[in-house]
Amino acid sequence: MRVTFCGVRGSTCAPGIDFVRYGGHTSCVALAHDGGVPTLVLDAGTGLRNLTRHLDDQPFRGTILLGHLHWDHTHGIPFFAAGNLPGSEVTVVMPAQGDPEAVLERAFSPPHFPVTPAQLQGSWTVISHEPGGSEIEGFSVLAAEIPHKGGRTFGYRVTDGGRSLAYLSDHSPIAAGAGPDGLGAYHESALALAQNVDLLIHDAQHTAAEFGDRAFLGHSAVEYAVGLAEAAGARTVALFHHDPARTDDEVDALVVAHAGGTVEVIGAAEGLTIEL
Repeated sequence: MRVTFCGVRGSTCAPGIDFVRYGGHTSCVALAHDGGVPTLVLDAGTGLRNLTRHLDDQPFRGTILLGHLHWDHTHGIPFFAAGNLPGSEVTVVMPAQGDPEAVLERAFSPPHFPVTPAQLQGSWTVISHEPGGSEIEGFSVLAAEIPHKGGRTFGYRVTDGGRSLAYLSDHSPIAAGAGPDGLGAYHESALALAQNVDLLIHDAQHTAAEFGDRAFLGHSAVEYAVGLAEAAGARTVALFHHDPARTDDEVDALVVAHAGGTVEVIGAAEGLTIEL
């Protein structure tokens, strides 16, 4: 399985010279089978724009799997050049919460945006799903509901042969209890998704020092992400969904501060590709 980070920022884009190395685009991770082009995309933040270059400017034929419907996870859709071409075949899958086409249209349509999803070129299909296992684009996908503020949210475990990753991009574990360090509980869904994965991609928007004042926003602390990886037996954790004000140097410092433990800690960066 090849994992490409197309966008790693949380909440809103972060342009400027202090955000060049890790990138300023919002959440989007592309998955490909060995030797293939990406066909399964996790979330559709503005980082989705970057996926087109990995497709040699050909129409995208695959599935976009949304963890939830906040702007920083959907606003790349109308700007996805490879999906907005004649010949594209795009399926968007989201957590069930009413008519999926109508729900997605609320994210962009007049008067807030000039077009609706139905007006995109190519073939677009919008469906919803419930927690559980399924086969999507040749990957085995397990969806589980996880706590996050402001709408139904799923985390995912994706397996391709013997390799696996877990994706918990927006996660408010404090909703499941304070946990051992007051940063949230290592609850059943999170542990099941992350159990023994090769790569855990996890919400790391806050630090423990910031968490007390920001927990109400519905995100996780870096220290929780590392602790969950250790508790679940994950091999590597990628700190993800970086705060829009978190500079490159500050992300570097967080990675260095957590080096040398039982789990490898990396900072998810726009353009980074990992072969599992």
